[in-house]
Amino acid sequence: MPVVGVYEDVLSQALGDIDEHSFDALCFEFGLELDDVTSDFEIACKERGKLAAEGLSKRVIYKVDIPANRYDLLCVEGVVRALSIFKGTLKTPVYQLSQKAPVANMRMTVHASVAQIRPFVVCAVLRGVTFNQDRYQSFIDLQDKLHMNICRKRTLCAIGTHDLSTLTPPFTYEALPPKDIKFVPLNQTEEMDGNRLMEAFAAHQQLKAYLPIIKDSPVYPVIFDSKRTVLSVPPIINGEHSKIRLETKDVFIEMTATDLTKANITLNTVVAMFSEYCDKPFTVEPVEVVYADDYPGNTFTQPGQKIIYPNLENRPMESRIDRLKSSLSLNHLTPEEVRDLLKKMSVPCELDAKDKNILKVEVPITRSDIMHECDLVEDIAISFGYNNLHLEVPMTFAGAAEQPVNHLTDLIRVEMANAGFTEALNWALLSRKENFVKMRRDEKPEDLWRLVSRPHEYAETLLSVSVKDPKTKEFEIVRTSLLPGILKTLACNKAQEVPIRIFEAGDVVIQEPTREVGSRNVRRVAALYSSTKSAFSVLHGALDQLMYSLGFEPEHEHAEGSKRGTYKLVPSEDPAFLRGMQAHVMVQDIAIGVIGELHPEVLGREGFDINLATSAFEVNVEPFLEWL
Repeated sequence: MPVVGVYEDVLSQALGDIDEHSFDALCFEFGLELDDVTSDFEIACKERGKLAAEGLSKRVIYKVDIPANRYDLLCVEGVVRALSIFKGTLKTPVYQLSQKAPVANMRMTVHASVAQIRPFVVCAVLRGVTFNQDRYQSFIDLQDKLHMNICRKRTLCAIGTHDLSTLTPPFTYEALPPKDIKFVPLNQTEEMDGNRLMEAFAAHQQLKAYLPIIKDSPVYPVIFDSKRTVLSVPPIINGEHSKIRLETKDVFIEMTATDLTKANITLNTVVAMFSEYCDKPFTVEPVEVVYADDYPGNTFTQPGQKIIYPNLENRPMESRIDRLKSSLSLNHLTPEEVRDLLKKMSVPCELDAKDKNILKVEVPITRSDIMHECDLVEDIAISFGYNNLHLEVPMTFAGAAEQPVNHLTDLIRVEMANAGFTEALNWALLSRKENFVKMRRDEKPEDLWRLVSRPHEYAETLLSVSVKDPKTKEFEIVRTSLLPGILKTLACNKAQEVPIRIFEAGDVVIQEPTREVGSRNVRRVAALYSSTKSAFSVLHGALDQLMYSLGFEPEHEHAEGSKRGTYKLVPSEDPAFLRGMQAHVMVQDIAIGVIGELHPEVLGREGFDINLATSAFEVNVEPFLEWL
């Protein structure tokens, strides 16, 4: 979790006399955790020794662990404000625009060229800001924490802040070839183009991690003012020309993004925290963002569209008081008490004038973590106090038990182990080549709906689920068969004494268009027998034993009056197996699996490089939950 450092004297000024014990108790009540009490001097002593710590401040710092989704608590201002509202010494501030329409020329024009690299930008202005050293450092620290958290190391959003007095609006957001971008980067003296920028910062301790975001792009994003002064090359660095200093009064904020929602949340967080220091507290000046007429439209923006940022309006929600109370067994609370508990958590709300059971909530821009009614329940629980909640024994019995499919799988594992097979546990992710090419199998889009009509049927052509942007080629898709995994295990152990018996019981994942997530898990068991000579009868016997333990026997052995179900083997055409030496395992006219001698190409150098005669079977387990 992110950690925010708050000076003890700042807390005492806002919250009254406070010490480590009382602040720890307050944090616990609010749902935070006091991680450490230290100082710059102590930190330097621990990390670099006393000599390096000489002259550093001994101001007491409280290090507080912050939940990852509470972006409003990632700076001193947010922590102090939230705790003050919680204690009742401060009312929830109302954030507002200084005027409905931006001042003349306070505009950012977005060119079509940026759509291919970082398509969105949002902006705002803080007027009459009063910085001191602590506020300035908190301003920088908040940006760093947002970059590492919601901005995902600047890949989703990058923050740029500038001294507006050094710039001449209106602004333009463009994407140009690296050689055409020339400026002096922040804290540098040399003028650089985009190519030189990448060379100069390749070894920079912090910025080198962000270079790959745009390095391979033919164009780099850049923001200009009306005099073609470079404000920033996002997401890498700002320009030295518009650097913010302690004496800066007017701050221009721009954020470029690939995720417009994240950009709006980030912008609102920054302006909400530091508009406190404006001449008119909690007032923000708007900026108009205009998308060029030739800008390619998308879900969020259209060509020629004009949008005013920031959007400081509260988001309305409605909730039922009785539902909020019953979720926490707080039925004794009055509607007014529920309302007041929620207000303590910086959430403005009022009871409906006509129906007191309806709570009208105005979710502020600082509480982007509130998305559903359950988030309101959590805030009420924190405000009421977890230690104050009444413990009740539920009126219904809900004993914990193993899922039936897992219980059945465990029984199958025991049965296979008793048959002399060794269990393998393989990755659920593998490469497309291993799952299909080496198995001589193909995905067939026409079989997408096959699993819907016949959910228990075994088929080798069903579509796989791909991993987006895999880190390695070995983990491209989720497996659609257990056989590639145990064949890889066999390939790594082929030097062991033969015969080798391996099995695995686990899930495969198949595309299923009727499911909400577009796929479903299928529980299977697979086994193989490998030796210098073919011994299909051994594996066949293992399958017979497994089916017998599941209450099924071969159809040709079924006696009249027997209560066991029956199964049979019918010829199949799975390319992973030798033709004429393979069969489907049929139960109630459903092919639940396959068994046979694996094809030499699967076992050879172009396949898994095993070069041992190997027979295998794979069977769907889940149908037996209905048949047993």
